[in-house]
Amino acid sequence: MNASLHSVPSTVPSAPYRPASGAVDEMYRSDGSVRRPYRLIDEAITNLAPSDLSARLDALHRALVDQGITFSLSGTERPLPLDPIPRIIDAVEWAMIEKGVAQRVTALERFLDDVYGEQAILADGVVPRRLIGSCAHFHRQAVGIRPPNGVRIHVAGIDLIRDENGDLRVLEDNVRSPSGVSYVMENRRTMARIFPDLFAAHAVRSVGDYPRHLLRALRASAPSNVADPTVVVLTPGVANSAYFEHSLLARQMGVELVEGRDLFCRDNVVYMRTTAGDTRVDVVYRRIDDDYLDPMQFRPDSMLGVAGLVNAAREGNVVISSGVGNGVADDKLIYTYVPDIIRYYLGEEPILKNVETLRCWLPDECAEVIDRIDELVVKPVEGSGGYGIVFGPDTSPAERESAVAAIRADPRGWIAQPMIALSTNPTMVDGRLVPRHVDLRPFAVNDGSSVWVLPGGLTRVALTEGSLVVNSSQGGGSKDTWVLATRPVAVTPGPTAVAGQLDSLTPAPATARHLVSEQERQQQQQSTEGKGSR
Repeated sequence: MNASLHSVPSTVPSAPYRPASGAVDEMYRSDGSVRRPYRLIDEAITNLAPSDLSARLDALHRALVDQGITFSLSGTERPLPLDPIPRIIDAVEWAMIEKGVAQRVTALERFLDDVYGEQAILADGVVPRRLIGSCAHFHRQAVGIRPPNGVRIHVAGIDLIRDENGDLRVLEDNVRSPSGVSYVMENRRTMARIFPDLFAAHAVRSVGDYPRHLLRALRASAPSNVADPTVVVLTPGVANSAYFEHSLLARQMGVELVEGRDLFCRDNVVYMRTTAGDTRVDVVYRRIDDDYLDPMQFRPDSMLGVAGLVNAAREGNVVISSGVGNGVADDKLIYTYVPDIIRYYLGEEPILKNVETLRCWLPDECAEVIDRIDELVVKPVEGSGGYGIVFGPDTSPAERESAVAAIRADPRGWIAQPMIALSTNPTMVDGRLVPRHVDLRPFAVNDGSSVWVLPGGLTRVALTEGSLVVNSSQGGGSKDTWVLATRPVAVTPGPTAVAGQLDSLTPAPATARHLVSEQERQQQQQSTEGKGSR
């Protein structure tokens, strides 16, 4: 039976919490003492009456169902499990994360501008030219298209883990309109209403202004001759696993949520069909994969995109966010060169380091991977959602032989990394606090002037004991992520305590469930695990 976050206990957890061996616990030290940011949380858990805790957990579960906060698991829409124990990041560590994420996004932005332009980094041999040519997400259709304000990465999600030494490392980059920010906002909304007393005791930075920052970045990207840009959110439709997020963001930004059939191009200009007539569109925040975006440039059978959209962008009449071909910057092999990309463009050392990675497309490293397959984590370059990963120590000889055969058949398609015990965070499972592995996805918004990082991000948690796969598509859950303000702020318990957290957050509608085309189902772009569900 799968463990459930929503198994409501009859008593307050009383069994002693034991951090997992070999991993750093975010809340407790190895000797059982509580880390400073979590002291009030620990006291609250200890002092909460059994009936009160039971009622609050039940209310939390009902809130998730009522608000339609869903994700797709095995083709079925269901609420995303939200653990009641928040993850807390103090102001000092967050400042480092914020700076490191901004540095990374800035360098990748420069890389995309270069690789679809002069390609100086390829000529200088910093990144191998054949690596770009063999990347499935490098689209020659995007060569020469330069957005008016130079921004291609309007939104990025940088996945971070904490290793056994306590160091934060980047696991992967997501710059193709990564999903998950809706869960950040709705997790906060739910927690603030169910546990207002916790917010009264902490100075937690708000996440409610994300839509405002996103809208500002999208409007700033519009053609320079447009005084009042029209922005739309382009969705594949209700069958997409991230449709909840598409509709939430459109509503909170106050812009139209459209499907491909709502838009058309005439004379390289994009228009939206409305009851009042055709309206020109200046910025398309698309949540559709490149392959489905424009049937004139990519898949000719696509019914989800807009014919002529890429040419309109090439003429400077519309901005596509995120940029066409951004996937070359978050390719798992390109990831291994990001430290060098940062040094090349910015002349700086990376603030956030990568996980050590072996590249199977290089003969020496490929031989090492095959020799050490029983101790490494082998990942498909084009994999997502935690699928296709081979955990060497946990596999049978037959499974390892199969992985070796796959690597030899397509060395470009595989990378390998050491087994890392992701940090753990106390998680409520069947009425007990138990350690479960977590990661963190901070979201960054680039408006062309600066990179703003949402204070918090999506903490994903692997609900199965011992599992390192946090993806919701593999049954993972989430936590509210609290970034503490630099200075304490006096807050009165009750409605005042949650007012700042709920500012600009509005109820989300239940996810529509009626039948749609099979192509919508295929187009599962950038759902909760981003770039697909990685």
